[in-house]
Amino acid sequence: QVQLVESGGGLVQAGGSLRLSCLAAGRTFSTYTMGWFRQGPGKGREFVAAVRWSGGGTYYADSVKGRFTVSRDEAKNLVYLQMSSLTPEDTAVYYCAAKEVPLYFFRTTSRGSWGQGTQVTVSS
Repeated sequence: QVQLVESGGGLVQAGGSLRLSCLAAGRTFSTYTMGWFRQGPGKGREFVAAVRWSGGGTYYADSVKGRFTVSRDEAKNLVYLQMSSLTPEDTAVYYCAAKEVPLYFFRTTSRGSWGQGTQVTVSS
């Protein structure tokens, strides 16, 4: 069973940076795509970024491209989301996800495993 635990959320001022981490456990992830979704106040869950565990290919939502960087550390079983130039519109609960699908299916495939989420609040 896949287990995902996020950390690193918090309160940051607009223009600031924050790095989220996701510790993955429960199996080997060589055939997985890992990544992040978020859900802002009164909004649905939206895709943020994804990374192939094997090979490291990445894919981003247009809203975060150029500001956020997703990466993984295979040795430590960690997935990161480095966020910079944050705006209040980035305020959300951020969820780590693991799906055994190709990179470009990560955004739309419903099946997979999820973490409990970590709150990111950006003040203006």
